[in-house]
Amino acid sequence: MDPNAPPPHARNSLAVWLASGLGIGLLMPAPGTFGAIWGLPLALLYAQLPGPFWPWVAAVAMLLLGVPLCDRAARDLARKDPGPVVWDEFSTVPLVFLFVPITGGIWIALIGFGLHRAFDITKPWPCNWLERLPGGWGIMADDVVASLYAAVVLWVIWYFAFSG
Repeated sequence: MDPNAPPPHARNSLAVWLASGLGIGLLMPAPGTFGAIWGLPLALLYAQLPGPFWPWVAAVAMLLLGVPLCDRAARDLARKDPGPVVWDEFSTVPLVFLFVPITGGIWIALIGFGLHRAFDITKPWPCNWLERLPGGWGIMADDVVASLYAAVVLWVIWYFAFSG
């Protein structure tokens, strides 16, 4: 039996089902990367919301919902920051496109996604410190900051390479 496999009862948990990206985090290798892919259509959806206010409201709502949801899923999986929980990945990908819209083209989307994964995996300070926060706060906070780092770097790349 795989020691990293979730307990059998956890697969029946609504929190685990939602926090794992409808099961993607439970099934795929590299769950963080596959889970983050869900963030690209989410970012495109946010880009369709009217005005500059509603995308922010949607992003903040997803982040705030993620704290208790990831906390509950982690408890159901009996691990501090379980790999199958990918809500933190997909809910923070849209933050990468705060300054450069994802609708700017496929290269913007791919570079932003790559930067998100790079900062999430390497966890530069304070990401590595924030993941020590308790429960859902630790699961979510490091990804939020990693996404903000990625947003700044994406803007710099866009400014020098794409803005003409």
